[in-house]
Amino acid sequence: MIEDLLPGTVVAVEAFGEEGVREFGDAPLYPQEEALLTRAVDKRRREFTVVRACARRAMEKLGVPPQPVLPGERGAPQWPDGLTGSMTHCEGYCAAALVRADDLASLGIDAEPHAPLPEGVLAAVALPAEAARHERLAAERPEVHWDRLLFSAKESVYKAWFPLTRKWLDFSEADIDLTAAATGPDAGSHGTFRARLLVPGPLVGGRRLGHFEGRWTVRRGLVATAVTVRHD
Repeated sequence: MIEDLLPGTVVAVEAFGEEGVREFGDAPLYPQEEALLTRAVDKRRREFTVVRACARRAMEKLGVPPQPVLPGERGAPQWPDGLTGSMTHCEGYCAAALVRADDLASLGIDAEPHAPLPEGVLAAVALPAEAARHERLAAERPEVHWDRLLFSAKESVYKAWFPLTRKWLDFSEADIDLTAAATGPDAGSHGTFRARLLVPGPLVGGRRLGHFEGRWTVRRGLVATAVTVRHD
């Protein structure tokens, strides 16, 4: 699912539901990772283990020896030298996406249950322009939970932003315009988005970025989003 949203240079490994837990749930953790779980409940331990098993599988596919994945500043995962990537997990799904740092400047992925956001959350995360677009999209394509999709897109934008800036990005500091595919057998269940940065963007290749580009899909009861930032 996530892999379909990313360029071919990115390696994505994902785990769905109980099948994923059976495949990855007993994967060993490194001592440094175990030390982070001394008080973790079973759900937290399971998601932590499975998503890191996905990340290590992706490392192997890129020819990099598996290594611990530890949280760094603001919880962002610390990747082996020469790699950049992103992880996500929600109920019934875990995924990791990795790429050589020479191929992409940054990337961010997110997955959420395809269900409405809890009451009050949309008002807390959406700018007035985003809220207006949400009303229009919800009327045109009610089969998509656009509020959840907007939230996921903002998460992916932040995950791509932070490694480039080492700064916080508030929900109010990126204006996201979601677009659904107009044609094809799955029209309406996938599309693109543009995130206009409302604060000075990162410098990439000597150029200051004013926006990020992303893609989204709704599949298997989930909404998934991905942002990639190229060097050029």
